[in-house]
Amino acid sequence: MPHEPHEPRPHDLLRLAPGAPPFADAPGWVAAALARAPFVVVRRSPRAGAAIAVGVRGAARHERFGAWLEPHWIDARFAPEDLRGREPDPARRALPAFALLREVAAIVGECGLDWGPAGSAGFELASAMPTITSASDLDIVVRAPAPLPRTDATALFDALSHAAQRAGTRIDVQIETPAAAFALAEFARTGLRVMLRHADGPRLVADPWAAA
Repeated sequence: MPHEPHEPRPHDLLRLAPGAPPFADAPGWVAAALARAPFVVVRRSPRAGAAIAVGVRGAARHERFGAWLEPHWIDARFAPEDLRGREPDPARRALPAFALLREVAAIVGECGLDWGPAGSAGFELASAMPTITSASDLDIVVRAPAPLPRTDATALFDALSHAAQRAGTRIDVQIETPAAAFALAEFARTGLRVMLRHADGPRLVADPWAAA
């Protein structure tokens, strides 16, 4: 079941309520994309008043549009965690990204961390609109409210990378702290600083939890 439509976080997918007005200054493909699937994704950006920063995805990779959405036009909110138990259409289960998603459940589950699919996989599972292709990576979000030891991060990264190789695809893992996010691939390299992504911009840090 989707979350109630309040306190959206980055990566959440928002289903637009019927009658939602068009986004100002949107290119022509945006209306067609929202007619096919009335979903937008929450961007990591400060609010504009009450309005939430969202993005619209089109049919092509280059079709991405940033906009602002007033909360009363949210019909439902789907966090990545809501989507990890969903199954794609049976005819699409064998696509590499979906095959990998089934392996990820066991690997991340052993760490005791909350997680879920984002990107194309999350969009398809929320909207039922075919989005994943045979060449698609799998994007996942892992919640880490408390510091994750680098040794544990390295073990998780290695396990997920090996699973991706077996599935014939790639995986991109974003670790979400309460205030920001960073790539697991960067944090798993012992001793290096990571690019921490805040709503107000990126910064290089050694300890993502202390910086947040």
